[in-house]
Amino acid sequence: MSDDKPAREPIEEDARIDALEKRLAAAQQREEQRNLPKASGADANYRSGNRVLADLLGGLLGGAVIGYAVGYFTGTNPWGLLVGLFLGIVVAFRNIIRAANQRPEE
Repeated sequence: MSDDKPAREPIEEDARIDALEKRLAAAQQREEQRNLPKASGADANYRSGNRVLADLLGGLLGGAVIGYAVGYFTGTNPWGLLVGLFLGIVVAFRNIIRAANQRPEE
């Protein structure tokens, strides 16, 4: 029984199939490289949110400190503090609006 010839001869590998498999493997490798995650740093939205928060807090705290100091030295303490807070808020919102109107980096 083992001496019998098979009904069909085994088909040899075609060179086109080998070339296709190589091209497929190269394409898969390029696709994996393309789909790798980018840098794991903070994205632009996170940075802009932090900048808005820093501008707002800095304007409030800076205005309060400067207004209190001006009010303390001039003897108009509650009004100096209120004017300083108001000017700090105005400056903070001006900075936030300027940052919002800038084009994002590409």
